[in-house]
Amino acid sequence: MILRKSERAPDAGDDGTDVTGPARVGTRTKDLTKRLRPGDVAVIDHVDIDRVAADALVAVGPAAVLNAARSTSGRYPNAGPGILIEAGITLVDDLGPAVMSLPEGAAVRIDGGTVRVGGTTVAEGIRQSPETVAADLIAAREGLSEEIENFAENTMTYLRRERDLLLDGVGVPDVRTQFDGRHVLIVVRGYHYREDLAMLRSYITENRPVLVGVDGGADAIIDAGWKPDMIVGDMDSVSDRALSSGAEIVVHAYRDGNAPGLDRVEALGVQPVVFPATGTSEDIAMLLADDKGAELIVAVGTHATLVEFLDKGRAGMASTFLTRLRVGGKLVDAKGVSRLYRTRISNLQLTLLSLAGVAAVVAALWSTAAGQTLFGLIGARIDDLVSWVGSLFGG
Repeated sequence: MILRKSERAPDAGDDGTDVTGPARVGTRTKDLTKRLRPGDVAVIDHVDIDRVAADALVAVGPAAVLNAARSTSGRYPNAGPGILIEAGITLVDDLGPAVMSLPEGAAVRIDGGTVRVGGTTVAEGIRQSPETVAADLIAAREGLSEEIENFAENTMTYLRRERDLLLDGVGVPDVRTQFDGRHVLIVVRGYHYREDLAMLRSYITENRPVLVGVDGGADAIIDAGWKPDMIVGDMDSVSDRALSSGAEIVVHAYRDGNAPGLDRVEALGVQPVVFPATGTSEDIAMLLADDKGAELIVAVGTHATLVEFLDKGRAGMASTFLTRLRVGGKLVDAKGVSRLYRTRISNLQLTLLSLAGVAAVVAALWSTAAGQTLFGLIGARIDDLVSWVGSLFGG
């Protein structure tokens, strides 16, 4: 059970440092980060701040994050609050709905857990610290057993609902992109997706896989210097630049055919394919590639662990578990490849390695007649240069 402020020690987490900045208010964190600037105060309503949202906030560099909800509700041990605190960003949460009424751009002053505009107190919450975050995570681990039960129940519900799609590919639409016999790289804006995508540059150059961006993953592909072949998703976090890049667009729709992202795509003059399915957009990207004959599916930024599923905050993440079972041996998860191959060679080691290489070349040349002649010529030139310099200073 996570303690509310009234149940904690007074001013738990307060460090006594005032923080000020202009308020930027947004009900969806991923949308708010697009207009945040360094030094702003981000005002959000985000229960259980996940790693992806926290990383996006840290990348912008706000002075503080004010959360109307609980940053850790106790449902499961989420990583977001710890990431914000470690980055030196002030986090005040459980402020209540009043904080969402802050005027855009209002000069906010944060004093401990109190939020003020001018001399008026707007809301009071919990100013987090490393100690309070650690305590919340310990308490949150107690909620995992219930979440695992819910996850298992949701998995069975999805299996019953989408049995035909999972087992026989019923409902997979026809697309113009050619997958048969090719490698497919699916990019999702998940954990470490930028770093992992950068590490796959040689693989992409050599194998020319079909590049599939899931929503904002398409922008990641473009930012890395490539062009997506296909974009899959509900189109809520992908840019117009990506949608107009010439990639084939597959709009993820609800099972009843309602596709919230369809109007936006058509307004850009692009005719998309609609794929109604219950799961997540990364699921239907994998199912589509598998059904169309992909030889290998390489996934970047997708969700693979229980905590990552729970981070998404929706029961439908159970579909990802079953989708991975369906795709089976075709799937290669590139998550964490950037950390696996992170270089640990120091500058001194590189210098010594370079000198050893030069010494090996010199030794190889010296062992040949041509090499000895070359060194003789070089030595004669050096002697001439020394004599010339000596004559200049001697004269």
